[in-house]
Amino acid sequence: MAETKEGEKGDKAEKAEKAGKAPKGETATAPKGGSSSKGKGKDKAPAAAVDHEPKAAEGKPRLQDYYEKTVRSKLAKEFGLANPNQVPRVVKVVLNVGMGDAGKNPKQLEAAVEELGLITGQKAVVTKAKKAIANFGLRAGMPVGATVTLRGARMYEFLDRFINLAIPRIRDFRGLPTRSFDGRGNYTFGIKEQMIFPEIDFDRVEKIHGMDITLVSSTDRDDLAMGLLRELGWPFRGETPQRVA
Repeated sequence: MAETKEGEKGDKAEKAEKAGKAPKGETATAPKGGSSSKGKGKDKAPAAAVDHEPKAAEGKPRLQDYYEKTVRSKLAKEFGLANPNQVPRVVKVVLNVGMGDAGKNPKQLEAAVEELGLITGQKAVVTKAKKAIANFGLRAGMPVGATVTLRGARMYEFLDRFINLAIPRIRDFRGLPTRSFDGRGNYTFGIKEQMIFPEIDFDRVEKIHGMDITLVSSTDRDDLAMGLLRELGWPFRGETPQRVA
């Protein structure tokens, strides 16, 4: 009798499955992913997350790595520096653009600020006059130019691009002067036009202008600062620049 009852239950379960109904005592489970009626209830794939903020490149800049692995030991041996803190290093690089007619032509000042941002990868700061000079038609607080101060990785990246990409684009280039040190280990020179930088688009240039670039070192001696720049591949006038590996 028990076997006949189990057989009858099995037949009923098979009939219920064919008819699309669940047998008694069991609840029908909906398929995963929701109901299939008219395509409603389908799970949508999550949209891929997009990070619009720029990411810093991994590792150290090439020039900084070369300085730490090669230049430091060379300078310490050449100048007999026993204390590693005496070895000179580049502390910061300052780019300055002066525009005397910035008060009359604000568009040119905005263009200069934008160009400095493209060249350095850092937003420029508008400089303002500290004094009023009547002969120049200048009042205190008027904008007179823009400046950028670079430190750390951005500084080394800028120096690397300037030495290897920008300087070869200077017309009739015969080397940078060796007498531009200020007696305290700082080196300042000027360039006549911003077109030498590959980041500048010729078609968007409002006005051709020059700029002053100052390299501030950690030493007070000009000979140490010159040795540092020479080892970094600085193209001094009358010398063959050092090749940076």
